Amino acid sequence: MSAALLLWLAARLARNPRNFALRSVTALVACLALAFPFGAAADKGAHVAGLAPMIARLIQHGLLLVGVYSLVCFFLFSTRDRTAARRRAGWYAALLVVAEGVLLVAALATPASARTNDQSVPSVAVFFIAADVFMAFGFATAAVWAWRYAREAGGRLARGLRIAAVGLVAIVLANCVFVPAIVLGLIFHIGVADRGGSTGTVVGALAVTVLLMPGVLLFLAGVSYPAVMTRLGAVRIWWRHRRGYRQLAPLWTVLHSEFPDDALDRVPAAPWRDALRLRGTHRRYDRRVVECRDGLVRISPYLARTDASADLPSRLQEALAAHAAGEPVPTKAVPVALPEGDGLESDVCELVQLARGLESRGAG
Repeated sequence: MSAALLLWLAARLARNPRNFALRSVTALVACLALAFPFGAAADKGAHVAGLAPMIARLIQHGLLLVGVYSLVCFFLFSTRDRTAARRRAGWYAALLVVAEGVLLVAALATPASARTNDQSVPSVAVFFIAADVFMAFGFATAAVWAWRYAREAGGRLARGLRIAAVGLVAIVLANCVFVPAIVLGLIFHIGVADRGGSTGTVVGALAVTVLLMPGVLLFLAGVSYPAVMTRLGAVRIWWRHRRGYRQLAPLWTVLHSEFPDDALDRVPAAPWRDALRLRGTHRRYDRRVVECRDGLVRISPYLARTDASADLPSRLQEALAAHAAGEPVPTKAVPVALPEGDGLESDVCELVQLARGLESRGAG
């Protein structure tokens, strides 16, 4: 999920590279995505590119801490002025450096024979305690800010912030469970020859399953919720325009056959790419609506002389036949198929009804 979200955020960042808040969120998701394979390798005791398992664990948690710092920066630069945000970001950066330093020293002090998650080893326990304390502090700060600004925001943004805040609270609770669990594992297994498992490991595994992983998923869902819902709304509009474009085909066909010079013939620079883009569908839809209206304006003098008691599709066919025969008619245009409401959608509904009437008569 984080990898898919990273690709989408990277595409947005490429279009808006100076958006610092977007850069912070992208860095956070990148750290989550990159940390996962290193953590998986460390869990299995495997070497990655010649790196020992404990070094892979160091890279994993080092990236996670940078991700937490990026999350804090996201809220700082989204809610504060640039000067105050930079000052607070510098303070959090100092804490990050201290935490990363503790992780480095603990990782180097861990014996090569020790498992990377054996928290009965003092250096491993210190490693995890330092990481969990920093992450709990950073996620708790972000959760408070997310919930606070969700009350000031509205609509999709507010819902997304609330979902993200719930996920952050779950992550904080998991970290708060990890620290005492590590201490328990350290206390009850110092001096024990068999270190195949620990109380802390069991409790930590439950916290991962019940709190950490659901919290991460909720947080990622909350971060992506506003933009995803906006994109879904855009897809719904695209689908409506695509359907309207096809529904107008019978009306457009009969009008275009009589007035081919009304066609708006601007050709896109990249036709194949244009055919796959949402924007291309919108442009073709708008162009077809305009061309239908232009055709109705051109044929309206002929419609004025038809039987007003007949239905409009029949009158339109009669008017088109008169135009094709070259019959003389006054050049003054008259209103045709006026919409009942305001806006383009009401106009299109009227045109679609006319197109359906023509289609039922075998026209187009």
